[in-house]
Amino acid sequence: MKNFRKIRGLIELLRPELPFAAGVCVIIGEMIASGSFPSSLNLVLGFIWGFFLSSPAMIINDYFDIEVDRVNSSHRPLASGLIQPASAIVLAIITTVIGLITSIFIDKSAFLLYIILWLIGFLYNWKLKETGLLGNALVGISVASTFIVGGILVGKPWSEGAWLLSLIVFLFDLGEEIAADAMDIEGDKKRNVKSIAILIGKKNALYISALLFVLVILLTFHPVLLNLLGTSYVVIISVMDFMICFLVMKLLKSLTAEAGRSYIRKIYLSALVGLLIIMASRIFV
Repeated sequence: MKNFRKIRGLIELLRPELPFAAGVCVIIGEMIASGSFPSSLNLVLGFIWGFFLSSPAMIINDYFDIEVDRVNSSHRPLASGLIQPASAIVLAIITTVIGLITSIFIDKSAFLLYIILWLIGFLYNWKLKETGLLGNALVGISVASTFIVGGILVGKPWSEGAWLLSLIVFLFDLGEEIAADAMDIEGDKKRNVKSIAILIGKKNALYISALLFVLVILLTFHPVLLNLLGTSYVVIISVMDFMICFLVMKLLKSLTAEAGRSYIRKIYLSALVGLLIIMASRIFV
């Protein structure tokens, strides 16, 4: 039973839904850049690259945020004492090595990009998180780059569609990061984080986050307008946008940090489900 709890704790360290989403984004980048479903090899390499770029970043985040999490999220594996820091370091090394090996199988640009983004993730978790908006932007760039890697995998690194999706995801992730900081004010003060929420107040930070989500919603129809996606995708995109809009309104009205975090997670999952439906429709329709 104890071993099972530790295994579950190690999995929880990864925040598996986030690396999973990163892998999906690489695959969608491949599809948009090439205009077709990728080969089995590119699909597997792309997913693994995204998954194992995100995974060590999640682990390192918890490693440097142990004290903050004891205030904001005491249930986290490291903050609760379920997993020891040394075990987290070993897991971060293992996931990084898998990511590096996968990058070598793709090409030099994917390998170089992996190293750059890994370093950005490490520096963010170590020190740059304390810069607030700059740190938020760096996280957004790292997440958005997954679509570019998809283009690299199919030989089209400058694909207009992949770069457009990167912009949309950058704005989405930036809005999500700012909102998350607004829910973590007390813990962030312990680390001297200069988040937008700490500088101008929680409510104002959430309004800025909401504005970014509005920009995302406006941009989501551009792939259809540019004929990167067929008109049939308008329904999928509209439902996804409605859910995001509804949840953002709930987020603005949230009274507790716990409720706010729940809405942020649901916003994220709504976007992920939308991406999965788009990907599935490209496979089966």
